[in-house]
This record gives sequence, C-alpha cells and structure tokens, in this order.
Amino acid sequence: MLRLLVLMLPLGMAAAVSPMMLAQQLVVMAGPRGRRAGSAYAAGAASVAAAVVLVVVAVGRSLELPTAPHLDASLDLVLGVALSVGAAVVHSRGRTAHRSRPARPPRTMRPSATYGYGLFSMATNLTTLSLLVPAAKEVAAADADVLAKVVAAVVLVAFACVPTWLPLAVMSAAPRSGERLLAALQGAIERHGRAALVLVLAAAGVYLLLRGIVRLV
Repeated sequence: MLRLLVLMLPLGMAAAVSPMMLAQQLVVMAGPRGRRAGSAYAAGAASVAAAVVLVVVAVGRSLELPTAPHLDASLDLVLGVALSVGAAVVHSRGRTAHRSRPARPPRTMRPSATYGYGLFSMATNLTTLSLLVPAAKEVAAADADVLAKVVAAVVLVAFACVPTWLPLAVMSAAPRSGERLLAALQGAIERHGRAALVLVLAAAGVYLLLRGIVRLV
C-alpha cells in the first residue's frame, strides 16, 4: 500500500494544480447560495474524476500491466511526451493571448445546473485528466489487494478535486478570514496561474519520461 502511494502521489499532487477549476469554483461560490452551488460544482467534478479512474483501472487490469513492463514503460514515455508538448502549448498560448481572460460561469446558476457545470469543467480539463490517467494506471498496475486499490483510487480522486473542495473547506473552517484568503488566491491565480500550470505539466512530463527510460533499461 505504501509503495503504491509513493508511486501515485507525485502525479496525484500535480493533478491537484488546476488554476482554471479553482477560479471557476471561486466565482461559483461568490454567487447566490455560494456554498450550496460550490458543493454541487465539486460533486460534478468528482463524478467525472471517479469515472475516469474507474475506467483506467478496469482497462489496466485487462492489459495486465505488471506482467508487461515494456508496455508500461512505453505508456510512460508516450504520456511524458504528451505532457511536455502540452506545457509548451500552454506556454505559447499564454504569450499570444496573455490579455484574454478565461470564461467564467454566470453568477445566477442554480445548484442543479452547477453540478452539470462541474461535470463539463472536469471533462474538458485536459491538463488534470492527462495527469490523472497515468496516476490511475499506477493503481491498476499495482500488486496490491482490492481494498488498497480502492483506498488509492479515492485518494487520487480527492487530489484531482482539490481545486473544487479546498475553497469549501476554507469557508467552512473560517468564513470571515476565508473570504479574504480566497480573494487573495483568486488574484494570485490571475497573475501566475498559467505559469504554475506550465511548470506542473513540464515537471510531470519529465518525471514520466525519466521513469519510462529507467523501466526500459
């Protein structure tokens, strides 16, 4: 179990960095019935993340990755290249469209509609999903019992959804100071969100490339 978490956590922690979803959640919570709407948004995002992890684990078990190390290493190399290219694309888009602002949800969305918005946001968040897939692959390939894999999958989904549940936790723990903290966080996202995303994608890409090379050797 400990070995599985060690292998999975670097990618899981990287998947937790999503400036776009964090900014969307902050805007959702700023509207009417903010906490209720924010909870619905978080539930929608978690539904997609859980479905992706479930599919990857199911497919990974059918491929029997632990008995095919070259296949596992090749997948690491492919995903590493994809993440590195993604980092370059995000960086180039930031240089050509640095004045544009990300689309924001309407402030009048009802919780029922906000759940659908959370589904859509996670399903189209290719950066988080591209990090979630190789982490879920580690769960599928691990030589562990079913309970350990279930715990690891739940932890992985929780990491992927950090941008959606963290603002809710902050506001529940300290409503007054939480508002100031989240406002400052939103300003930091607008200034440095894209740079943070590029750094995370590049680091994850290098990590997967090096791991794939080591496994092939």
